[in-house]
Amino acid sequence: MADSCVLQIRHLSKTFGTNVVLRDIDFTVSTGDVTCIIGASGSGKSTLLRCINLLETPTTGEILYHDTDITDSKVNPSSFRSKVGMVFQSFNLFNNMTVLENCMVGQIKVLKKSKEEAHKNAMMYLEKVGMAPYINAKPRQLSGGQKQRVAIARALAMEPEVLLFDEPTSALDPQMVGEVLEVMRTLADEGLTMIIVTHEMAFARDVSNHVVFMANGVIVEDGEPKELFSNPKDHQTKEFLSRFMRG
Repeated sequence: MADSCVLQIRHLSKTFGTNVVLRDIDFTVSTGDVTCIIGASGSGKSTLLRCINLLETPTTGEILYHDTDITDSKVNPSSFRSKVGMVFQSFNLFNNMTVLENCMVGQIKVLKKSKEEAHKNAMMYLEKVGMAPYINAKPRQLSGGQKQRVAIARALAMEPEVLLFDEPTSALDPQMVGEVLEVMRTLADEGLTMIIVTHEMAFARDVSNHVVFMANGVIVEDGEPKELFSNPKDHQTKEFLSRFMRG
């Protein structure tokens, strides 16, 4: 296996009671990949991302991170999440902390960095996403787009190898979507490995190098974005994309 392989999802399934949400999911992520997962609401995209980050426990299958199955009970979830971070749709910021504190706390508690080092790192990433002027603000004082940029800076401050995004723009007003997508586009250009669940089809087409289309808990089709968007093979992919192209 090539050293560039970071994550392998093998025969992953997830059920909640009798409800099968994911079935036999397979795909691989290599260093520098930007993988966009698309599909209708309820197709299992967010559950897949939550399984990859161990927020949900897969029912069957494996998730290999550098050849180690992270579903093994011996794996420390917190340690793994410091390497494979996540940005949520609803921001998940700590409302009682300032912007700066939000970006420092994980570094101190999980990575055991000194306050000085955590502060320096947090400032670097807040500067990167354009939020350095707001370090003393609380989340309630920020717009949705600003909160999401802080959430991205917080995730980056943990210096993950892979960053997962769960519909990072779906809770935002249209005018704020662009500022968050621009940050993500910059990260892609810089070579950060990302897996992104998104309804932003133009972003998926233009920024990713791998697109996965899901429906009813299965991967229907995946491949390079140019090919999948211009020449989808499966009728479900064609129908899904035609709705967006008409829009």
